[in-house]
Amino acid sequence: MSSTLSIVIPAYNEGPTIHRILNKVKAVQMEWGMKKEVIIVNDCSKDNTEESILAYQSANPELPITYYKHEINQGKGAALHTGIKHATGNYVIIQDADLEYDPEEYNLLLKPLVDGFADVVYGSRFMGGKPHRILFFWHSIGNKWLTTASNMCTNLNLSDMETCYKVFRREIIQAIKLEEKRFGFEPEVTAKISKLPKIRIYEVGISYYGRTYEEGKKIGWKDAFRALYCILKYNLF
Repeated sequence: MSSTLSIVIPAYNEGPTIHRILNKVKAVQMEWGMKKEVIIVNDCSKDNTEESILAYQSANPELPITYYKHEINQGKGAALHTGIKHATGNYVIIQDADLEYDPEEYNLLLKPLVDGFADVVYGSRFMGGKPHRILFFWHSIGNKWLTTASNMCTNLNLSDMETCYKVFRREIIQAIKLEEKRFGFEPEVTAKISKLPKIRIYEVGISYYGRTYEEGKKIGWKDAFRALYCILKYNLF
């Protein structure tokens, strides 16, 4: 019996590019006879994101897409909560609607899970020999600093806590009560995953095709301070 990968895509003002990431998801040739289930959550976009998604869904019936929409903008974390709740696959992966992460690496991320070694897999932008766009020095320092702070609290040795690419066994991620509605999802889920008995967490190196702010990047320094707050909140209190 074949397995299914639930691909949760939070979207906010991604109208111009959403079809491009969906084309990439559609083109992935899954190993192990695995099927794809795409769950898109539109977090009350102000542009033509909804029209783009519905048009793509209509034109590509061979790609199973389920669409949800928030009537009020709540944040990326809230969109992920909605998508994760509705996932039905054996595994759940987070996929940003932008083009920073490459769906061709799904099989690479899934291998430790399918082989029975892992319960959760993180895709690290800071290990391995994959392409990595050179962008902001202070962002990279911030990412590594937050990962270090998280590791000190969780006693994990992750190299990239803030990565988008995280793959979970569905029953594990759906059993966790998630609270953070914005970019605090990453430190919160890492803290709560780390507390699970006998949890097996793996990392694999992935590519990273980062965006500038002019190209649509949304995360900023305020989110970094929130992430630090979440590291302390969900690990120490």
